[in-house]
Amino acid sequence: MGPGSSNRLLAQLAHLGLWLFSLTFLLPLGWLLLRALSPEGQPFSLGGLTLDNFVRLIQGPFGLGLRNSLWVGAWVVALGLPLAALLGYALARYQLGGHTLRFGVLATQMLPPIVLALPLFAIFRALGWSGSLWGLVIAYLAFALPFMTWLLMGFFRTFPRELEEAARVDGAGSLYIFARIVLPLSIPGLFAAGVMGFLLSWNEFLFALLLSGRESQTVPVVLSTFITQRGVLFAQVAAGVVLAVLPVALLARVIDRYLVEGLTMGAVK
Repeated sequence: MGPGSSNRLLAQLAHLGLWLFSLTFLLPLGWLLLRALSPEGQPFSLGGLTLDNFVRLIQGPFGLGLRNSLWVGAWVVALGLPLAALLGYALARYQLGGHTLRFGVLATQMLPPIVLALPLFAIFRALGWSGSLWGLVIAYLAFALPFMTWLLMGFFRTFPRELEEAARVDGAGSLYIFARIVLPLSIPGLFAAGVMGFLLSWNEFLFALLLSGRESQTVPVVLSTFITQRGVLFAQVAAGVVLAVLPVALLARVIDRYLVEGLTMGAVK
Protein backbone atom coordinates (compact mmCIF):
# COMPACT_ATOMS: atom_id res chain seq x y z
CA MET A 1 0.00 0.00 0.00
CA GLY A 2 1.49 3.31 -1.11
CA PRO A 3 1.56 6.61 0.79
CA GLY A 4 -1.39 7.95 -1.21
CA SER A 5 -3.58 4.98 -0.33
CA SER A 6 -2.64 5.27 3.34
CA ASN A 7 -3.55 8.95 3.39
CA ARG A 8 -6.91 8.26 1.75
CA LEU A 9 -7.64 5.48 4.25
CA LEU A 10 -6.79 7.74 7.17
CA ALA A 11 -8.98 10.49 5.74
CA GLN A 12 -11.91 8.08 5.33
CA LEU A 13 -11.47 6.79 8.89
CA ALA A 14 -11.36 10.37 10.15
CA HIS A 15 -14.58 11.20 8.29
CA LEU A 16 -16.22 8.04 9.66
CA GLY A 17 -15.20 9.01 13.17
CA LEU A 18 -16.62 12.50 12.72
CA TRP A 19 -19.89 11.08 11.42
CA LEU A 20 -20.19 8.73 14.40
CA PHE A 21 -19.35 11.57 16.77
CA SER A 22 -21.99 13.78 15.13
CA LEU A 23 -24.62 11.05 15.38
CA THR A 24 -24.22 10.98 19.16
CA PHE A 25 -25.79 14.45 19.26
CA LEU A 26 -28.85 13.07 17.48
CA LEU A 27 -29.45 10.32 20.06
CA PRO A 28 -31.28 12.62 22.54
CA LEU A 29 -33.47 13.92 19.72
CA GLY A 30 -34.19 10.37 18.58
CA TRP A 31 -35.09 9.34 22.12
CA LEU A 32 -37.35 12.38 22.46
CA LEU A 33 -39.21 11.65 19.22
CA LEU A 34 -39.58 7.96 20.07
CA ARG A 35 -40.91 8.81 23.52
CA ALA A 36 -43.36 11.31 22.02
CA LEU A 37 -44.74 8.65 19.67
CA SER A 38 -45.10 6.03 22.41
CA PRO A 39 -48.28 5.65 24.48
CA GLU A 40 -48.15 7.07 27.99
CA GLY A 41 -46.76 4.47 30.35
CA GLN A 42 -45.31 2.33 27.53
CA PRO A 43 -41.89 3.81 26.70
CA PHE A 44 -40.04 2.62 23.60
CA SER A 45 -42.93 0.56 22.29
CA LEU A 46 -41.81 0.30 18.67
CA GLY A 47 -44.83 -1.74 17.71
CA GLY A 48 -47.39 0.72 19.03
CA LEU A 49 -46.22 4.13 17.80
CA THR A 50 -49.04 6.63 17.73
CA LEU A 51 -49.77 10.32 17.19
CA ASP A 52 -52.30 10.42 20.03
CA ASN A 53 -50.00 12.45 22.26
CA PHE A 54 -49.69 15.19 19.65
CA VAL A 55 -53.44 15.22 18.96
CA ARG A 56 -54.22 15.39 22.67
CA LEU A 57 -51.83 18.29 23.14
CA ILE A 58 -53.11 20.32 20.19
CA GLN A 59 -56.72 19.91 21.32
CA GLY A 60 -55.91 20.76 24.95
CA PRO A 61 -54.29 23.70 26.75
CA PHE A 62 -51.01 23.20 24.93
CA GLY A 63 -52.62 24.25 21.64
CA LEU A 64 -53.71 27.52 23.24
CA GLY A 65 -50.24 27.96 24.75
CA LEU A 66 -48.67 27.44 21.35
CA ARG A 67 -50.85 30.14 19.80
CA ASN A 68 -50.11 32.47 22.70
CA SER A 69 -46.36 31.99 22.34
CA LEU A 70 -46.51 32.65 18.60
CA TRP A 71 -48.65 35.77 19.17
CA VAL A 72 -46.38 37.18 21.88
CA GLY A 73 -43.19 36.40 19.95
CA ALA A 74 -44.53 37.98 16.77
CA TRP A 75 -45.47 41.19 18.58
CA VAL A 76 -42.14 41.37 20.40
CA VAL A 77 -40.37 41.26 17.04
CA ALA A 78 -42.84 43.62 15.32
CA LEU A 79 -42.54 46.27 18.04
CA GLY A 80 -38.96 45.73 19.13
CA LEU A 81 -37.18 45.46 15.79
CA PRO A 82 -37.96 48.99 14.48
CA LEU A 83 -37.06 50.52 17.85
CA ALA A 84 -33.86 48.47 18.09
CA ALA A 85 -32.87 49.44 14.54
CA LEU A 86 -33.34 53.17 15.25
CA LEU A 87 -31.52 53.07 18.58
CA GLY A 88 -28.76 50.78 17.29
CA TYR A 89 -28.10 53.04 14.32
CA ALA A 90 -28.07 56.14 16.52
CA LEU A 91 -25.59 54.53 18.92
CA ALA A 92 -23.40 53.33 16.06
CA ARG A 93 -23.27 56.58 14.08
CA TYR A 94 -23.81 59.39 16.58
CA GLN A 95 -22.46 60.19 20.02
CA LEU A 96 -25.88 59.66 21.53
CA GLY A 97 -25.35 59.74 25.27
CA GLY A 98 -21.71 58.75 24.89
CA HIS A 99 -20.48 55.57 26.51
CA THR A 100 -22.98 55.95 29.35
CA LEU A 101 -25.99 55.07 27.21
CA ARG A 102 -24.13 52.20 25.55
CA PHE A 103 -23.20 50.81 28.95
CA GLY A 104 -26.78 51.27 30.11
CA VAL A 105 -28.06 49.20 27.19
CA LEU A 106 -25.54 46.47 27.96
CA ALA A 107 -26.10 46.61 31.73
CA THR A 108 -29.74 45.59 31.36
CA GLN A 109 -28.53 42.16 30.25
CA MET A 110 -26.55 41.74 33.48
CA LEU A 111 -29.59 41.88 35.78
CA PRO A 112 -30.94 38.49 36.91
CA PRO A 113 -34.57 38.19 35.79
CA ILE A 114 -35.66 37.19 39.29
CA VAL A 115 -34.67 40.67 40.54
CA LEU A 116 -37.31 42.30 38.32
CA ALA A 117 -39.94 39.58 38.50
CA LEU A 118 -41.74 40.69 41.67
CA PRO A 119 -41.60 44.47 40.92
CA LEU A 120 -43.02 43.84 37.45
CA PHE A 121 -45.73 41.63 38.92
CA ALA A 122 -46.73 44.35 41.38
CA ILE A 123 -46.72 47.07 38.69
CA PHE A 124 -48.69 45.00 36.20
CA ARG A 125 -51.21 44.01 38.85
CA ALA A 126 -51.74 47.66 39.79
CA LEU A 127 -52.21 48.59 36.11
CA GLY A 128 -54.52 45.67 35.43
CA TRP A 129 -52.13 44.06 32.95
CA SER A 130 -51.52 40.90 34.96
CA GLY A 131 -52.79 37.85 33.11
CA SER A 132 -52.85 39.56 29.70
CA LEU A 133 -50.78 38.77 26.65
CA TRP A 134 -49.95 42.44 26.16
CA GLY A 135 -48.38 42.46 29.60
CA LEU A 136 -46.07 39.63 28.51
CA VAL A 137 -45.19 41.54 25.34
CA ILE A 138 -44.19 44.61 27.32
CA ALA A 139 -42.20 42.55 29.84
CA TYR A 140 -40.32 40.70 27.10
CA LEU A 141 -39.61 43.93 25.24
CA ALA A 142 -37.81 45.20 28.34
CA PHE A 143 -35.25 42.42 27.90
CA ALA A 144 -35.32 41.73 24.16
CA LEU A 145 -35.02 45.36 23.04
CA PRO A 146 -31.56 46.03 24.62
CA PHE A 147 -30.23 42.73 23.26
CA MET A 148 -31.53 43.44 19.76
CA THR A 149 -30.18 46.99 19.96
CA TRP A 150 -26.70 45.82 20.93
CA LEU A 151 -26.67 43.25 18.13
CA LEU A 152 -27.75 45.78 15.50
CA MET A 153 -25.34 48.39 16.80
CA GLY A 154 -22.44 46.03 16.10
CA PHE A 155 -23.89 45.32 12.66
CA PHE A 156 -24.32 49.00 11.75
CA ARG A 157 -20.72 49.71 12.75
CA THR A 158 -19.59 47.41 9.92
CA PHE A 159 -21.75 49.30 7.41
CA PRO A 160 -19.57 51.39 5.02
CA ARG A 161 -19.83 55.08 5.80
CA GLU A 162 -18.95 55.96 2.20
CA LEU A 163 -22.46 55.09 1.03
CA GLU A 164 -24.03 57.40 3.60
CA GLU A 165 -21.59 60.22 2.83
CA ALA A 166 -22.30 59.92 -0.90
CA ALA A 167 -26.03 60.18 -0.20
CA ARG A 168 -25.48 63.27 1.97
CA VAL A 169 -23.52 64.90 -0.85
CA ASP A 170 -26.60 64.38 -3.05
CA GLY A 171 -28.72 66.17 -0.45
CA ALA A 172 -30.29 63.20 1.36
CA GLY A 173 -31.21 63.62 5.02
CA SER A 174 -30.38 61.24 7.88
CA LEU A 175 -33.83 59.68 8.02
CA TYR A 176 -33.89 59.13 4.25
CA ILE A 177 -30.43 57.53 4.36
CA PHE A 178 -31.47 55.24 7.18
CA ALA A 179 -34.76 54.17 5.59
CA ARG A 180 -33.73 53.92 1.91
CA ILE A 181 -30.05 52.94 2.09
CA VAL A 182 -29.08 51.47 5.45
CA LEU A 183 -32.13 49.30 6.18
CA PRO A 184 -32.37 47.57 2.76
CA LEU A 185 -28.69 46.62 3.00
CA SER A 186 -29.06 45.46 6.62
CA ILE A 187 -31.49 42.59 6.01
CA PRO A 188 -29.12 39.92 7.46
CA GLY A 189 -28.64 41.88 10.68
CA LEU A 190 -32.36 42.58 10.99
CA PHE A 191 -33.15 38.90 10.50
CA ALA A 192 -30.61 37.90 13.15
CA ALA A 193 -31.93 40.43 15.66
CA GLY A 194 -35.53 39.45 14.96
CA VAL A 195 -34.85 35.74 15.41
CA MET A 196 -32.96 36.32 18.66
CA GLY A 197 -35.76 38.54 19.97
CA PHE A 198 -38.32 35.87 19.07
CA LEU A 199 -36.29 33.16 20.81
CA LEU A 200 -35.95 35.25 23.96
CA SER A 201 -39.72 35.48 24.26
CA TRP A 202 -40.40 31.94 23.06
CA ASN A 203 -38.19 30.23 25.67
CA GLU A 204 -38.90 32.51 28.65
CA PHE A 205 -40.53 30.81 31.64
CA LEU A 206 -40.28 32.93 34.81
CA PHE A 207 -42.21 36.01 33.66
CA ALA A 208 -44.71 33.87 31.78
CA LEU A 209 -45.38 31.94 34.99
CA LEU A 210 -45.85 35.07 37.12
CA LEU A 211 -47.61 37.38 34.66
CA SER A 212 -49.80 35.04 32.61
CA GLY A 213 -53.32 33.88 33.42
CA ARG A 214 -55.21 30.73 32.63
CA GLU A 215 -55.98 31.88 29.09
CA SER A 216 -52.59 33.52 28.44
CA GLN A 217 -50.18 30.74 29.38
CA THR A 218 -47.31 30.18 26.96
CA VAL A 219 -45.64 26.93 25.93
CA PRO A 220 -43.05 26.72 28.76
CA VAL A 221 -45.75 27.24 31.40
CA VAL A 222 -48.07 24.64 29.89
CA LEU A 223 -45.21 22.14 29.74
CA SER A 224 -44.57 22.64 33.45
CA THR A 225 -48.14 21.53 34.22
CA PHE A 226 -47.32 18.03 32.98
CA ILE A 227 -45.27 17.51 36.14
CA THR A 228 -48.04 16.39 38.50
CA GLN A 229 -48.24 14.94 42.00
CA ARG A 230 -48.66 11.50 40.48
CA GLY A 231 -45.49 11.83 38.43
CA VAL A 232 -44.23 13.21 35.16
CA LEU A 233 -46.25 12.62 32.00
CA PHE A 234 -43.16 11.83 29.96
CA ALA A 235 -44.94 11.09 26.68
CA GLN A 236 -46.85 14.36 26.73
CA VAL A 237 -43.77 16.32 27.81
CA ALA A 238 -41.77 14.77 24.95
CA ALA A 239 -44.52 15.54 22.44
CA GLY A 240 -44.78 19.09 23.78
CA VAL A 241 -41.03 19.63 23.46
CA VAL A 242 -41.13 18.39 19.86
CA LEU A 243 -43.96 20.78 19.03
CA ALA A 244 -42.18 23.63 20.83
CA VAL A 245 -38.90 23.07 18.99
CA LEU A 246 -40.48 22.56 15.58
CA PRO A 247 -41.46 26.22 14.83
CA VAL A 248 -38.04 27.47 15.92
CA ALA A 249 -36.25 24.82 13.86
CA LEU A 250 -38.31 25.65 10.77
CA LEU A 251 -37.71 29.37 11.26
CA ALA A 252 -33.96 28.87 11.61
CA ARG A 253 -33.90 26.59 8.57
CA VAL A 254 -35.69 29.11 6.38
CA ILE A 255 -33.47 32.06 7.24
CA ASP A 256 -30.25 30.28 8.31
CA ARG A 257 -28.15 32.08 5.70
CA TYR A 258 -29.32 35.51 6.84
CA LEU A 259 -29.01 34.49 10.48
CA VAL A 260 -25.38 33.34 10.23
CA GLU A 261 -24.38 36.32 8.10
CA GLY A 262 -26.05 38.77 10.44
CA LEU A 263 -24.53 37.28 13.58
CA THR A 264 -21.01 37.10 12.14
CA MET A 265 -21.06 40.59 10.65
CA GLY A 266 -22.41 42.03 13.89
CA ALA A 267 -19.63 40.31 15.85
CA VAL A 268 -16.73 41.68 13.78
CA LYS A 269 -16.19 44.59 16.15
